Amino acid sequence: MTSVASGNPSRLAVAGGGTAGHVYPALSVVAAWKKMAGTEAEVLYLGSKGGIEKDLAERSGTSFMGIQSGPLRGKSPRVIARSAGHLTWGLGQAWRALRTFQPQALLTTGGYSSIPVALAGRIHRIPLVLYLPDIEPGWAIRLLAPLAQRIAVTSAASKTYLPNDKITETGYPVREEIWGREKAEARRRLGLKPELPAVLVLGGSRGARSINRAISENMEMLLQVCQVIHVCGTEDEHWLRERASCLDVTSADRYAVHPYLHAEFALALAAADLAVSRAGASVLGEYPAAGLPSILVPYPYAGSHQMKNAYFLSQTGAALIMRNGQMASLHIAIKELLQNPKRLARMAREAKALSRPRAAQDIAAMLIEAGGTRG
Repeated sequence: MTSVASGNPSRLAVAGGGTAGHVYPALSVVAAWKKMAGTEAEVLYLGSKGGIEKDLAERSGTSFMGIQSGPLRGKSPRVIARSAGHLTWGLGQAWRALRTFQPQALLTTGGYSSIPVALAGRIHRIPLVLYLPDIEPGWAIRLLAPLAQRIAVTSAASKTYLPNDKITETGYPVREEIWGREKAEARRRLGLKPELPAVLVLGGSRGARSINRAISENMEMLLQVCQVIHVCGTEDEHWLRERASCLDVTSADRYAVHPYLHAEFALALAAADLAVSRAGASVLGEYPAAGLPSILVPYPYAGSHQMKNAYFLSQTGAALIMRNGQMASLHIAIKELLQNPKRLARMAREAKALSRPRAAQDIAAMLIEAGGTRG
């Protein structure tokens, strides 16, 4: 096993991705780590080529390098063989990148792109810190857990899946711009009406067809009682804009559709009274940070991890769970909550109680501590 000297104390390598729910917490930790490490701090994000992590990392000002990788679980033998070749090639790419960059520590948040990077880090004896965004770990986190020096988790509920002696419950690290937003100011900046309830509909970074269709089929009724910020994903944007073009003037003024939100996402969270979305990892941090009640529709083809995330919020009263097959009544559930302000306020309080404002700083401190053990 080789070693990258003692590493550079002002350099951090990051890996992980596949969804925004895995990339954004990594970037939140990066921002906190930079503040702790000082003005000379440098970060290299190693992620899948063509993945969402490249765009998000570069938008944050973080250097990015694409690494070959591919999915293995649940795939055909042909895909597995091709992915195994990509992972082997990616291991060589990651080994060379880490050898050149010489980080003091490595952070991964899961996803198959993290596998070759973490293995290369092991070869170079770079301390590995894992962060698990979801309640239930995917196969990448499970595979890498024995290699990790420390494991940060969003909830203590994850302790049943991973080595207890390595785990620290930190909460979900949320982007700094999400904290402390005022609803009135957020609505003003987004051009929303101050007096009308606002519903934020999210399908995740790739959209959610069943949720988008449910909103479209009941759009007129919903817009009688609320205004909607609809983040629909790129694939459904065209037909949803066509659908919106058929609305009358009053309704059209209450509906805004976006394929994705970057800088304005924090404003949308603050402006909303209720969110409707899948139950990817980000709901565990961003909704509590914003004190935002939610109706969660776990994606039925993503294993059980979205249902576990949804249950974590629903058991406290911060969220309601609806099955994918119940979308015909989604508009009824939205209307009933909006017409029950006391219940909505109680859900908001329960969501806020789950927030962990220091999660990013705590994980950054773990990285600094882990890096300090190198010799």
